[in-house]
Amino acid sequence: MLKKERHDFIMRQINLHNRVLTSDLVQLLAVSEDTIRRDLQELVDEGKLFKVHGGALSKSYHSSFDDSTVYARDSKISIAKKATSLVKDGMVVLTGGGTTILEFVKQLPQNLEATFFTISPLVAVELAKYDNIEVILIGGLFSKNSQITYGGQVITQLSEIKADLCMMGTSAIHPSDGLTDTYWEINQLKKAMIACSKKTAVLCISEKLDISLRLKVCPIENISFLITELDEAHDALAGYRVKELNIL
Repeated sequence: MLKKERHDFIMRQINLHNRVLTSDLVQLLAVSEDTIRRDLQELVDEGKLFKVHGGALSKSYHSSFDDSTVYARDSKISIAKKATSLVKDGMVVLTGGGTTILEFVKQLPQNLEATFFTISPLVAVELAKYDNIEVILIGGLFSKNSQITYGGQVITQLSEIKADLCMMGTSAIHPSDGLTDTYWEINQLKKAMIACSKKTAVLCISEKLDISLRLKVCPIENISFLITELDEAHDALAGYRVKELNIL
């Protein structure tokens, strides 16, 4: 594979999953660790990503208030507009973090009266712009990479919440393998968020469909809603329709 092809592949993985591990790229591209490190450094020098210990991060993930850096923003806005139809006055809503969830928050009705719990300080700041929304930021260890709170303290607080609806992004979803992730702490966090919510909506650009990662979060049956930018009748969603998901 040529260097440009490797760089294009790395950027696609970054855009889809917000971050990548050097060890994963070594396996996926069948090249040496030194080659991947050089590739990542070159992409850093070009201003395309942030390099961190063991891998790299998307620039949009670290610049969530700069709309120009958000990958597939038009698709995420379409998803966000669909997702707002699920939120009603008086609800208790739990959210994760990430750029799609931020777009969802920006699309909420200005007069919405609700209570929002979130593990994302960036989401909390956006929610604070609404006069009639009570915002509760769940505190704990702070992930500099994912920019969310995590750990045992967060999971304990989540166990004390009974949310009407959980709004969650995902790195990967598959009709047979369900929701999966790459990182153990994120995996455990998502499990706890689903467990404390009556219903869970997964907000997902179509490029993340039919992908499986190494750690299982939950089977597809544990999800109430799948929201993509696609029309619900699109062929790409056929495998999810047979699971009797509510697809928006």
